[in-house]
Amino acid sequence: MVEVELSKIIIDEKRHDQVIVLKEKKGSRILPIVIGMVEASAIKMQLAGVRTPRPMTHDLLKTVVDNLDAHIEKIIIDKLEQNTFHAKIIINLDGKKKIVDARPSDSIALAVRTKSPIFAEEKVFTQSAQFGKEEK
Repeated sequence: MVEVELSKIIIDEKRHDQVIVLKEKKGSRILPIVIGMVEASAIKMQLAGVRTPRPMTHDLLKTVVDNLDAHIEKIIIDKLEQNTFHAKIIINLDGKKKIVDARPSDSIALAVRTKSPIFAEEKVFTQSAQFGKEEK
């Protein structure tokens, strides 16, 4: 697995698909992932320190995890199948690991709230690079 960090969010209000770019922490490879406007906005709002009057969905999930005395160990972008990225949220609850299937966008929105590390499987970088070549 390769540790990555959120490098940038590209929001185009005219399109329905937005892009988050993950970059290797100790390298130069990037992983662009298309996400929805709502998820992009949720990530951007958190990074900008915007507080809403009521909890948003990702804030609610963080509160639930916190109230269970659990913590998010890490997020893993683990698959790219049929042009769709998949992710797992690894939660530690009472010393036991729980693995939750999730969309990368929701996982990253949760990671920025919990300051959890984000990883990508090596095969995802390889598949993403192949997909980029096929598109040209």
